[in-house]
Amino acid sequence: MSNIPIDLPKDAFSHMNAGSTESEIITRPSITFWADARRRLFKNKVAMIGLSIIIIITMLAIFVPIFSQYSYTKQDLTNTNAPPSIEHPFGTDSHGRDLWVRVWVGARVSLAVGIFGSVIPGIIGVVIGGISGYFGGKVDMIIMRFIDIVMCVPNMIYIILITIYIGTGPVALVIAFALTGWMGTARSVRGMILQLKEQEFVLASRTLGASSATLIFQHLIPNTLGIVVVSMTMGVPAAIFQEAFLSFIGLGIAPPIPSWGQLANMGISVFRVYPSQLLIPAVLISVTMLSFNLFGDGLRDALDPKLRM
Repeated sequence: MSNIPIDLPKDAFSHMNAGSTESEIITRPSITFWADARRRLFKNKVAMIGLSIIIIITMLAIFVPIFSQYSYTKQDLTNTNAPPSIEHPFGTDSHGRDLWVRVWVGARVSLAVGIFGSVIPGIIGVVIGGISGYFGGKVDMIIMRFIDIVMCVPNMIYIILITIYIGTGPVALVIAFALTGWMGTARSVRGMILQLKEQEFVLASRTLGASSATLIFQHLIPNTLGIVVVSMTMGVPAAIFQEAFLSFIGLGIAPPIPSWGQLANMGISVFRVYPSQLLIPAVLISVTMLSFNLFGDGLRDALDPKLRM
């Protein structure tokens, strides 16, 4: 085969020598999974709006009862069912108590029950799901069959029975949520552990002499934190709604401690005459649940490795 000279333009390889923009576009600085998730979460405007509303409501719940001149238990029978005004932004109830303070004290209770009522069952579910998925066999069968049997009955029935037995109050509700709300998380974590325990890093750790507890809590469970964090975040509005429902029917937070559900229960009796006493706690419950759902959706998208760009 003869050597035939080929004439190429002088700038044919000039892009390889110049400080090319294409290479800068293709190469991206290496960042960790959590840093990338945080970056994508902050770029999600809807999720940030939800988070901002949650922060505002939390700040009001913390500071309004501290700096207000009124107490949530102080009664003024000469100023009952007053309409909203500068002195009483949300008005007063049938006992003359300032609803502005009572609403934000109720926010403390509802948010605390919602957060602890989601985080504690999540932790329990992670531990039980990790143990079930790692050991498998009879251990997995016993745990999963127990969960299948218990989940045949709606959680609300168990919660109502538990609150009737141990009493009402924030602690009683958190205990009831903890005893009934861990099963869904346990099933999700168990499914992920079944996949992860067959991978090479687990085999390498086992070969190096790592114990079962080390493998479960230091290697396997940390790899499920994405779905667990999302599950806990989405569980907060569910717990808030359950608390509001139980308080509304008289099985949740007992007076004199207010909660949004209890305030809605008191407001419904005077709704035809003073609708604001029902609408204010109802709107706050709805806005808080919507904000947590929006933030949870954004967090789920941020933690999904398939959506990484």
